[in-house]
Amino acid sequence: MGTSRCFRLAFLLGSVLMVLLIILYWDDVGALNLYPHDPHPHPTSPSSSTPTKTPPRTTEPDRPGEGRRATPKPPGEEHPLPQVTDSSELEERWRGEEGKREEERVRQAEEKREEEGRRQEERRRRISDMCYGNGTLEFPGKFRTFDQIPNRELNHLIVDDRHEIIYCYVPKVACTNWKRVMVVLSEGLLAPDGQPYRDPQALPPDLIHNSSLHLTFSKFWRRYGRLSRHLMRVKLQSYTKFLFVRDPFVRLISAFRNKFQQPNEDFYRQFGSVMLRRYGNKNGTSRVPESAAEAFKAGIQPSFSEFVRYLLDPQTEQEQPFNEHWRQVYRLCHPCQIQYDFIGTLENLEDDSDQLLRILGLEDQIKFPSSNRNRTAASWERDWFAEVPAELRRKLYSLYEPDFELFGYPKPESLLHH
Repeated sequence: MGTSRCFRLAFLLGSVLMVLLIILYWDDVGALNLYPHDPHPHPTSPSSSTPTKTPPRTTEPDRPGEGRRATPKPPGEEHPLPQVTDSSELEERWRGEEGKREEERVRQAEEKREEEGRRQEERRRRISDMCYGNGTLEFPGKFRTFDQIPNRELNHLIVDDRHEIIYCYVPKVACTNWKRVMVVLSEGLLAPDGQPYRDPQALPPDLIHNSSLHLTFSKFWRRYGRLSRHLMRVKLQSYTKFLFVRDPFVRLISAFRNKFQQPNEDFYRQFGSVMLRRYGNKNGTSRVPESAAEAFKAGIQPSFSEFVRYLLDPQTEQEQPFNEHWRQVYRLCHPCQIQYDFIGTLENLEDDSDQLLRILGLEDQIKFPSSNRNRTAASWERDWFAEVPAELRRKLYSLYEPDFELFGYPKPESLLHH
């Protein structure tokens, strides 16, 4: 019996010793596999001539009761891009990129200003060639001097002495908004708070065209007497002079739409009723409505073709000069007697206005009001002239040819020959 107990005890102790040896051996093998970058690596097998490199693997922290487990990398991250961790290096790189963008903006701005300068030079040179050079086109008043222009024909030249500006306004060429700007610059109108208006858009619409708000050359005689012409010449030499122009035929369409396609008592009585008496009478009656309201109610209105006939009729100017809304620009602004520094166009109104304010040094003081509301488009010409006989179209072009030539608008060949 004693021998049996001794045997079982020896067997039990041997089993425990074996288990301990297995645990120690397993822990040693796990350490070899899980820590390839140990600062004291295990020696490689002497039979291997070249050591095998084990790829780096990320590991998760030990969890209680668990050994370290290798975490595979996501696809695409086997070769990560180098990352900049130095904040000063990041800032330097950002400044470099921002500097390049700023240089590009400056370069583009300089190129734009150079192009704008060339465009203005071409417009001034064209007028000079037409008036003093090889221009063969003749028109009334081309060769007279400034002193030969009557005072009444200088009423479109608005003067702002505070900023040394002279603006020749042309109706139907953004003149309402430019008059707004001139009123604000001259501080000629006070707001309800007693201070001059600063925002052109805030000006009361019914006051914009009030002639008492604007100092024009035509008023110089009453103010300065015999010195008026001398003062005009001095200001013309030293002030910045500008005007804005528009395709002559499109301007005529705009004037007709504005004055005769909606009830306007003044224009109907003075011009519309005259057109109807001369060229209308479509209903077989000689009676013409006395008022615009009566005419519109009866559906009796002058047509655009009748308007063209009115402009071409010699009797029209025998009775009175053209109204400013359809008077030629060369008769309003006298470009052969006044050397304008800046010629803007309605077709490029926003850019030209910004350029002009920049030239005047006023870009930070005032913003030109933007307005495209119901603007007459050049593409409408063919539709508007469809009922006008080709012979009348050609005569109308001859009447406005100086404006086409002076300001560089192409001759509408297709409109004149079809």
